[in-house]
Amino acid sequence: MAHASDGRSLEFKLPDLGEGLTEAEIVRWLVEVGDVVAVDQPVVEVETAKAMVEVPCPYGGVVTARFGEEGTELPVGAPLVTVAVGEVDGAGDAAADGPARGTGAGGGTGAAESPPAGQAPAAQKKAEGSGNVLVGYGTSEAPARRRRVRPDRPAATGVSGRANGRVRGAGPVDGPVRAAEPVDGPVPVISPLVRRLARQNDLDLRELTGSGPDGLILRADVEYALRAAAAQGVRTADQEAGAIRMPDAASASSGAFSSTSAAPHADGTRVPLKGVRGAVADKLSRSRREIPDATCWVDADATELMRARTAMNASGGPRISLVALLARICTAALARFPELNSTVDTEAREIVRLDRVHLGFAAQTDRGLVVPVVRDAHARDAEGLTAEFARLTEAARAGRLTPGDLTGGTFTLNNYGVFGVDGSTPIINHPEAAMLGVGRIVPKPWVHEGELAVRQVVQLSLTFDHRVCDGGTAGGFLRYVADCVEQPAVLLRTL
Repeated sequence: MAHASDGRSLEFKLPDLGEGLTEAEIVRWLVEVGDVVAVDQPVVEVETAKAMVEVPCPYGGVVTARFGEEGTELPVGAPLVTVAVGEVDGAGDAAADGPARGTGAGGGTGAAESPPAGQAPAAQKKAEGSGNVLVGYGTSEAPARRRRVRPDRPAATGVSGRANGRVRGAGPVDGPVRAAEPVDGPVPVISPLVRRLARQNDLDLRELTGSGPDGLILRADVEYALRAAAAQGVRTADQEAGAIRMPDAASASSGAFSSTSAAPHADGTRVPLKGVRGAVADKLSRSRREIPDATCWVDADATELMRARTAMNASGGPRISLVALLARICTAALARFPELNSTVDTEAREIVRLDRVHLGFAAQTDRGLVVPVVRDAHARDAEGLTAEFARLTEAARAGRLTPGDLTGGTFTLNNYGVFGVDGSTPIINHPEAAMLGVGRIVPKPWVHEGELAVRQVVQLSLTFDHRVCDGGTAGGFLRYVADCVEQPAVLLRTL
């Protein structure tokens, strides 16, 4: 194992990964304590609410500590690794002269050392910058997060205790017991969702000790406390039920006795709403709360569109996907009905019509539903759209989408026909104003040119925000899309 000859260590903290993300879960460590890393070398793979991200370290040197095991959630600004920087010797232990360091959460050595008192000011400057910058950090050290150190408090009555981020028990303690000191201000939690979870279950966060850095309360801490409280409640109910005397026959026949039973146990498996699943749940719930949506739909004969695609692919060159043709139809329709490419600024009470179309499309992956975004879809032709759809789809399946790939959409295309269904009333992808849904294309009886024939029929649906337009605009948009599906030559007017 190599070591840094000058003994200086720099602490690299979890950076802001963009789009307001406040936490990330460690999926896989890419380095071990003692490994030599180069500037901008990825050291850990984390999962945010939006994507899997490899985080590069802006320092070069020897890894002297890792903070957090795989599966641990860390807030933005929490330490990830410490790196001993400077010239690297050939062999030896990754230890520097000076006081011993504590053990980090990941099993490595702990906090970064301070430079010697006599060190020149120039040597105390931050490491030289690299070019690989995520939001909120470069190669300079992130500012230290100030967290209040909370005094010891007694546990909540009736809740069994645990150490290291759990509710403290009320068992016997040697020596005098300190009185609980009041904590002013809000208790530090990893995200507002955790605070809301506690509030919805009437749980006092001041009775918990967080297992995160500096006592930060994590979701797991709140969930453990709730389970402990529920278990205590069940035991109390069982004891009360056992203490009730059985009634005599007269009172039972008169109906004077009402049976009391223990609280039922909740069967089944609990799956935490976190990561992609949690982000989807929050976004869909917000959409339902804030957007007064409505849906209209129409059946369309897609036979000519399918023939046009076959002819395109028979002429040579890259194959054109069906979703790319539908996307091209969408962008043409939005040019005619720009009200649907907009968003609502609720604070200003204004509708913001957007000049560019960033087209999102729903993609189902092993990690859940994601909506990658094709930037400037209105400026791409069918070949360009096909290539971008393929790139984003592959990245989604491999878990390589960045937060930038998943945000900023202005309109969404939802091809739920791949699941073998005809129709749906999808939930709008907040804060967008509309979503076009496309069902499966199947042979059906259809009146074509006055005669009954078997044609390739698809159901199209449009869910829209009724604040940005009325039904006439939404119906006009959907009718234009259906006309282009039935007669692709209609698109030639806008090319």
